[in-house]
Amino acid sequence: MAKRGGYPGGMMPGNMNNLMKQAQKMQKQMEENQKALEEQEFSAAAGGGAVEVTVSGKREVKKVKLQEEVVDPDDIEMLEDLIVAATNEALRKAEEAAASAMAKLTGGLGGLGGGLGGFGL
Repeated sequence: MAKRGGYPGGMMPGNMNNLMKQAQKMQKQMEENQKALEEQEFSAAAGGGAVEVTVSGKREVKKVKLQEEVVDPDDIEMLEDLIVAATNEALRKAEEAAASAMAKLTGGLGGLGGGLGGFGL
């Protein structure tokens, strides 16, 4: 078997350096985007605005706001459902913002498309 010369995969040292620089730049951008996202807040309402939930980009509930008329001791179940619905919608908005930021960052990476598939990013 003939021994191939050169570098593995046919990469030249200059190309590898460029690739490493691009990867480092992308890593820095990802960290900056993550920090900015964590500082954002996302709100959603349910029950025609009777319940509003605000979450952070870290996906932590920051605030729950209830209109007085939705607090009915005889129908606690409805209030619970509204809180769950508003919380899930606010979390969906946070996730959508994170996915959008990632898509902008990885959009130019050919085979990766707009995201990183099954990695939840």
